[in-house]
Amino acid sequence: MERSPLPFGRPRAERADAARNRQQLLAVAREMAAELGADKVTMDGLAERAGLGKGTVYRRFGTRAGIFHALLEDDEHAFQHQVLAGPPPLGPGAEPLDRLVAYGRARIAYLADHVTIVRSALDRHRAVPAEGGSGFTQAHIRMLLGHAGTGVADLDSLTVQLTSALEGPFMIFLALPGTGPDGDAEADAAFQRRTRPLGGSWQTLIERVCRTA
Repeated sequence: MERSPLPFGRPRAERADAARNRQQLLAVAREMAAELGADKVTMDGLAERAGLGKGTVYRRFGTRAGIFHALLEDDEHAFQHQVLAGPPPLGPGAEPLDRLVAYGRARIAYLADHVTIVRSALDRHRAVPAEGGSGFTQAHIRMLLGHAGTGVADLDSLTVQLTSALEGPFMIFLALPGTGPDGDAEADAAFQRRTRPLGGSWQTLIERVCRTA
């Protein structure tokens, strides 16, 4: 297994009953979002459907946005596991630049697939966060660029710019009203048309910036 230079972080240690409650709540929240739509998931509704006290839900998540932040964090761990230990070219075993292309394509697809959760995880009383999973992304890109021997003089600056192409602006775009799946077939198709070319654009960027450096 490859070590991440800056891991997302291991889940904090929990009592067995607290860990079971967390997994139960996340599973029920996913069911509710799939069945009813993310906008119908509420703290009280989640507690009732999970058969747990409201206090348990509020202590666990704090706010409604906290439910979706926890879902996103859970999925982020799974995504990063695929990067660190999954099959190539996303995982170890491929050439560094091939892995870089694969990472960008996978990250864009991941964020597009999670647009509803990303939007629901936002606290409406705070600014849209631009960081997303960028700590991991930035460290991973920097590592691959270092292994690739591209000849680029300032890898740190290039890493920041490539990370921004995947994380900050893209997350903000996905969070805007009127973007992303909303249950309407026509709107969903339009969203897919907008996001589908982004993977190819990322590959073009990497090939031109890195392979010709």
